[in-house]
Amino acid sequence: MQKTLQQEVTLSGIGLHTGKEVKLTMKPAKENTGFVFVRTDLEGHPQVEADVNYVTATERGTTLEKLGVKITTCEHLLAALVGCDIDNAILEMNASEPPILDGSSKYFVEAIESVGVAEQNIAREYLVVKEVLTYSDPATGSEITIIPSDTFEVTTMVDFGTKVLGTQNATLKHISEFKDEISSARTFSFLHELEMLLDHGLIKGGDISNAIVYVDKDLTPETTEKLKKAFGKDEVSIRPNGILDNLNLNYPNEAARHKLLDVIGDLALAGVKIKGKVIANKPGHYVNTQFAKKLNRQWKLQRKKNVPDFDLTKDPVFDINGIMRLMPHRPPFLLIDKILELSDSHVVGLKNVTMNEPFFVGHFPKEPVMPGVLQVEALAQTGGILVLASVPDPENYSTYFIKIDKVKFKKKVVPGDTIIFKIELIAPIRRGIVHMQGYGYVGDTVAVEAELMAQVAKNKVD
Repeated sequence: MQKTLQQEVTLSGIGLHTGKEVKLTMKPAKENTGFVFVRTDLEGHPQVEADVNYVTATERGTTLEKLGVKITTCEHLLAALVGCDIDNAILEMNASEPPILDGSSKYFVEAIESVGVAEQNIAREYLVVKEVLTYSDPATGSEITIIPSDTFEVTTMVDFGTKVLGTQNATLKHISEFKDEISSARTFSFLHELEMLLDHGLIKGGDISNAIVYVDKDLTPETTEKLKKAFGKDEVSIRPNGILDNLNLNYPNEAARHKLLDVIGDLALAGVKIKGKVIANKPGHYVNTQFAKKLNRQWKLQRKKNVPDFDLTKDPVFDINGIMRLMPHRPPFLLIDKILELSDSHVVGLKNVTMNEPFFVGHFPKEPVMPGVLQVEALAQTGGILVLASVPDPENYSTYFIKIDKVKFKKKVVPGDTIIFKIELIAPIRRGIVHMQGYGYVGDTVAVEAELMAQVAKNKVD
């Protein structure tokens, strides 16, 4: 099921690049909201969705822009939300950049955990990776690949060609490991980059405590003075491990772990939870977000087809005899043959359409087509199983249509077809009222869809 925060929580700090004080308030959001930034400092409180199609810049962080409204350096916050297994949140900020805090996701995670995570009433969608997808950037040698996996896994490999950092790898086997293994990995920079950023007026909110600085060049008196001024320090020196002082590494491979954190945050912009193993070689915000765009397109294609992926050879949850024990319908008006999957919020059923169906005699003699009204009835019967399977005495109850809405027929259903029906609750069942969304698939195509409402009523006793 989808998840959001139990209640709102607020953090304050400064933005790394802007140096501005910012207050961030993370709030619960309803199902299917995703992550939405709200600029409370601007008139009308404009919103910017965490959508990869709004990415406009990827230098030293990922920037989103919608109708002139910007959100910068959003990846650490998004990584924390994904790492806490959250789907929906409103992120109110009174500046363009979230607080950098210690340069990791640690404090965002702790804030989320302080208020808790709430399970919601609609099932989560996944991009299920079924084939290898790759994006590479010849200019940098960066490459990201994703391969099929039952869970979301990430491996990063970094090599900056410098002796001080060398080659590092990091792996996240399951998102539940994010808090302990990845969230506290801090952002980093090389000294030559740091000088350039200072010269261009960036990292105004930086200090020794929120960024690891790898010293890849001589620390000249001139550079030392720049750093002392930027960080408000009386002295700046190099530790034996090649990083600036006043900071100890949390992990020997902290740079690779932070790159993994960035990958998670940037891929959150694809807009969907992922089932696949990501292998990122020399990742960066540009290649991450380009790959997120590719995943976003793949997800939209998957949603367009929206075909459940089920093994039809597995034993069903209910065969035809089990269905007849639950429902009062009988042939020729029993329009489902098997129940393939069943939970508290969804059900999947199947009907094999043969030429023996009695309605084909008159609909139509020369071109047999399953009537649309019977396709909708089959959807409803599948939904009836979802309801009746939850009561101890289903033989004493019936479900009755009270509303049908947004019905669409997209493909003819003919003899020889197998229809897979998928029904999901739109809202929890209350006072016997069931509100459902149903789809019927033939092959990789949606044949019928409808929004259904029914009432569960106890049968009258003679």
